[in-house]
Amino acid sequence: MTGTITLKLSDELKARIALAAQQTGKTAHAFMVEALELQTELAEGRSAFVTDALLARDEVARYGLVVDADEVFDYLKARAEGKAAPKPDPSSI
Repeated sequence: MTGTITLKLSDELKARIALAAQQTGKTAHAFMVEALELQTELAEGRSAFVTDALLARDEVARYGLVVDADEVFDYLKARAEGKAAPKPDPSSI
């Protein structure tokens, strides 16, 4: 299902959109729909990131366990190179 929405755009922005759309071989409408989809996905991603960060903060507060970032990076680098590496151990804060 699709709906109609009206956007009030400055003449300058309309011209910029028309030019950008033309350069990408799209209609202005298709260009704007794509831009809105991309911005919505970015906003949803930021929201999910913040939610995950808050959950992680709560988990650290609850259990008091953390893993040293340098140890994690060393572990991931070794694994990416196909080397065996011990997993970093969580420690209390």
